[in-house]
Amino acid sequence: MTRSTPHSAATVDRRFLFRTAAAGTLLSSLSATAFAKPKSASSDVVLPTMAQPVPMQDVRLTASPFYDAIEANTKYLTYLSADRFLHNYHKFAGLPVKGEIYGGWESDTIAGEGLGHYLSALSLMYAQTGNPECKARVDYIVDELVKVQAAQGDGYTGAIMRKRKDGSLVDGKEIFPEIMAGDIRSAGFDLNGAWSPFYSLHKLFAGLLDADKFCGNKKAITVAVGFGGYIEKVFNALDDAQTQKMLNCEYGGLNESFAELYSRTKDPRWLVLSERIYDKKVLDPLKAGEDKLANFHANTQVPKLIALARLYELTGKPEDARAASFFWERVTEHHSFVIGGNADREYFFEPDTIATHITEQTCESCNTYNMLKLTRHLYSWSPNAAYFDYYERAHLNHILAHQNPKTGMFTYMMPLMSGTAREYSSPDNDFWCCVLSGIESHSKHGDSIYWEQEDTLFVNLFIPSKLNWTAQKAAFELTTKYPYEGHIAFKVSQLSGAKTFTVAVRIPAWAQSATLLVNGKTALASTAKGYALIHRKWRAGDVVTLDLPLTLRFEHTAGDDKVVALLRGPMVMAADLGAASETWQGDAPALVGADLLAGITPVSIEQAVYKTNGIGRPGDMTFKPFYAQYERRNAVYFSKYNDAEWATAQVAYSAEQARLKDEAARSVDVMHLGEMQPERDHNLKSDISYPVVYRGRQGRDARTLGFFSFDMKTQRDGKDVGPLILQATYWGSENNRVFDILVDGVAIAHERLTGRQPGAWIDINYPIPLELTKGKAKVTIKFDPKEGKTAGPVFGVKLFTAAATAGAAT
Repeated sequence: MTRSTPHSAATVDRRFLFRTAAAGTLLSSLSATAFAKPKSASSDVVLPTMAQPVPMQDVRLTASPFYDAIEANTKYLTYLSADRFLHNYHKFAGLPVKGEIYGGWESDTIAGEGLGHYLSALSLMYAQTGNPECKARVDYIVDELVKVQAAQGDGYTGAIMRKRKDGSLVDGKEIFPEIMAGDIRSAGFDLNGAWSPFYSLHKLFAGLLDADKFCGNKKAITVAVGFGGYIEKVFNALDDAQTQKMLNCEYGGLNESFAELYSRTKDPRWLVLSERIYDKKVLDPLKAGEDKLANFHANTQVPKLIALARLYELTGKPEDARAASFFWERVTEHHSFVIGGNADREYFFEPDTIATHITEQTCESCNTYNMLKLTRHLYSWSPNAAYFDYYERAHLNHILAHQNPKTGMFTYMMPLMSGTAREYSSPDNDFWCCVLSGIESHSKHGDSIYWEQEDTLFVNLFIPSKLNWTAQKAAFELTTKYPYEGHIAFKVSQLSGAKTFTVAVRIPAWAQSATLLVNGKTALASTAKGYALIHRKWRAGDVVTLDLPLTLRFEHTAGDDKVVALLRGPMVMAADLGAASETWQGDAPALVGADLLAGITPVSIEQAVYKTNGIGRPGDMTFKPFYAQYERRNAVYFSKYNDAEWATAQVAYSAEQARLKDEAARSVDVMHLGEMQPERDHNLKSDISYPVVYRGRQGRDARTLGFFSFDMKTQRDGKDVGPLILQATYWGSENNRVFDILVDGVAIAHERLTGRQPGAWIDINYPIPLELTKGKAKVTIKFDPKEGKTAGPVFGVKLFTAAATAGAAT
């Protein structure tokens, strides 16, 4: 799928991004015994040129891990309180509040986002399960928003907050008159003191649209139209340059919502507004077929392409389709990890550098939630199994891993660094974006199993379920233990008489062979774009069976064939490194040998458990499905070596240990930023500063108008030790960070991080003038960002002498 120029949205290669041993294998190359071609070419069936998902209310899941996720999410949705999400909406409209505000992000300036997601999740869950409690809550929330909007009096229906310079939190509505007057201030995620306000407002729009679509609540559209009018006034007050300045701040899929509002109301004003919410800096290069994604916040961008996809469906402008398709291909092939997720610390990095970004900050879950949405759009324009090869990968290995089914709680990042445990949300005091997209993701596991177009039914995901295909007045049941077993049965459970139609079964790209039968006999099937097309006269009781061999294979990372991951069918496997509750220390495990697959044997085929025999370093390992290791530490990626390469790697490791030993001998004081006790011991002071963890290292940053400072010792045994060097550790890919470093109020460095060494840790030394430390037992170090910039993150600070033998100053 790699191309350097724009191309038609209908053109997508079968070659799958993760470079499997089977990648590029077309159905026609399967074993001749897999199925039989129709005798006459004239009887071949043409794959439809477009498709639409079967309505989710016609699909019901049966027992499987996906069903368990739906059940756990239902419990959480009914535990949550609509009135607590409505707190700010009521408060800022001057209405009595009915519930205490939630903690976490809901108590920050992005407040109000949660209600929109909650509306969407309830609406989706109603469609997925028919649960009447979900619909009742949707109707209640919409009724309350009608009251809020009436009390506001101008269409506004928001709950965002704003932090004033004195630190007080107030109604965020007050930023909009400033913006309309041309006073626009943003460093990327803040807008005049509010945190991504249009992002938060978009989620409410999306929730209202879902309430209409899935629950038939027409009042929701009325509220959306009124609120849209308020936002329209804000944009109408700005010229193009001011609009682009405002759009530097994350705005979610606000343009998608207005495109959809146009689709529902046919009022052209919403289409005009949707097309105006267009970030030229990001989207123009994509329309030109240029991958300039590195250093852009990933989840800020994906909704922009979803919006272009929706606009293409409404206007037919080919450049919108080209941009969406190009983006999807670049992300899935060149910026994605083996589980289908993308980004490191929420940001895209240079293409084909996956191996240098395997950290505990990989794969923000919202990114995959949105990439799956984008995939659905592209697939609907031109059905091709390649889209669902990706969709299945990400849906199984990332989204299903995202929620702990025991607790119903969610991860923010999906860490892929060896030994890292998943960190889950709490029920009442987090409400990160990935919690909120999570309650949506786990309300709709049946939304993409089946697609349809005229007399063709597509079977794209092998998830146990029952289907009512309204178009043919037919019912089906899919039964399987896939992906633990490779046998899938798809039965016509109800059908009046006999009917002729086509069942298009996806044959995964990783499958080196497949056996397709109808009623126990070799199926007559045409092939197209990764599908087996069975066109016949069907009767109740007919059964299609598909058998796929779930063999092990290694996939290398994009750009580095020495770093690999192990898969079994669609399922990513991971080495089990112990319980998440226990500390894990050690180097990332490696694999050493000439034939690695030969060194892996099954422990339990049924549970997909395997072990290595003699090829693991520092010892052999047990592999289990990655997604299901909810409360385990694991390893997903492995450097692979032959015996000679392994010996060389060990020598390099020893040299690095010697360097660290010398550095320790010269050390006077060390500050472990981001760690509670060291920060207390060093008298840390800060404002608008946050601890961070990245690649196993803890650190701290300071945002614009903030700072952090701390004390460090400058003497040994009460004596000066001569000139000192301050060493700060940064991640070498950091870009556009500008700050001063001060010692006792005197600037010793004006630092600008410009991505000087991508993909590596860097230690930068700052000599301290002797007069700043002479005769002092300690000094105060301060990191002070320039306005609109960030200081750091800084992952540790050391004070050390110029040489290990340094003595007292003279």
